[in-house]
Amino acid sequence: MEVLFLIAAFFSEIVGTVAGFGSSTVFLPLALLFFDFKTALVLAALLHIFGNIGRISFFKHGLDKHMLLIFGIPSVVLTLIGALLVSYLPQDILKGILGIFLVIYAGISFWKEDLKVKPSLFKSILGGGLSGFLAGLIGTGGALRGAFLTAFGLPKEKYIATAAAIALAVDITRIPFYFAGGFLSSQYYWYIPLLLVIALAGSFAGKQIVKRVPQKNFKKIVLIAILVVGLRFIFDWIIG
Repeated sequence: MEVLFLIAAFFSEIVGTVAGFGSSTVFLPLALLFFDFKTALVLAALLHIFGNIGRISFFKHGLDKHMLLIFGIPSVVLTLIGALLVSYLPQDILKGILGIFLVIYAGISFWKEDLKVKPSLFKSILGGGLSGFLAGLIGTGGALRGAFLTAFGLPKEKYIATAAAIALAVDITRIPFYFAGGFLSSQYYWYIPLLLVIALAGSFAGKQIVKRVPQKNFKKIVLIAILVVGLRFIFDWIIG
């Protein structure tokens, strides 16, 4: 069982590195095959944190510090607000609305391949704030973050490094709540160093793939990932 779980973590991290987001989106449903929800949630969050550390390390030359500040700070602040509102807003409906937006965005971007949005202070704060708010509220904001950063036309190395740094800041704000709430039993602590190794290995493997993918094709990969996540959110909304 442990071997299958770690293979699933490795695969999820490769997907997350290549797309720039989504490792926890892929990994959480797989982890639920092995553990209860709270345990799976913490382990997925830890893989996400370790993976983002790996991506930042492997793509650090592409880190956009200016974008990190104007996009990242609103993300962190709104993550906390979103987390506080979890009990008060209907998450299924919000996921459905987000899913519709992501599908429309991906469709338009495939139809108009040169679609770009000129980065500005307002657009960066808006994108960072919305993606952070949703991360706190429904547990995932990576797809929306990816949609904004892709629309800004960032080169693939800059996109991956900046998205990872923002995601890391968001994760660090929420992981203490999981441990404080006793979500992870001490009997599972031994998975933590293994997930660190797996995450770094998956990030490195993902980097080798990214190096071989042209910028134009890389954008298509990200858009496909955004489309898949959007369709899944809509499906969950319908069957929920």
